[in-house]
Amino acid sequence: QVQLVESGGGLVQAGGSLRLSCAASGRLFRINDMGWYRQAPGKQRELVAHITSGGATNYVDSVKGRFTISRDNAKNTVYLQMNSLKPEDTAVYYCNAEYTSIGGYRILGVWGQGTLVTVSS
Repeated sequence: QVQLVESGGGLVQAGGSLRLSCAASGRLFRINDMGWYRQAPGKQRELVAHITSGGATNYVDSVKGRFTISRDNAKNTVYLQMNSLKPEDTAVYYCNAEYTSIGGYRILGVWGQGTLVTVSS
């Protein structure tokens, strides 16, 4: 069983920065793609940023130029550096991962518990 644990959320003023971390633990062969999603109150969960095992990234338009996703494969950890935060970035941020199990199976849809980011105006 692989678990994802997020950290780094909190309250910040508009224009400020936060760095989210998500560490994967458990028995696995390799972490493949990883991503950050967010869900604001009353809204659907949306993909914010995605990074492949090779380091290719993509972002939702609303965060391009402000957020940066990165990963440390040795630590099975993905990060989301969030700069120039806006009140509309307020949401619960979830980490998502796909991994290859010890037995060679590709496992999709592993989620963390979420971390709240609140941006005040």
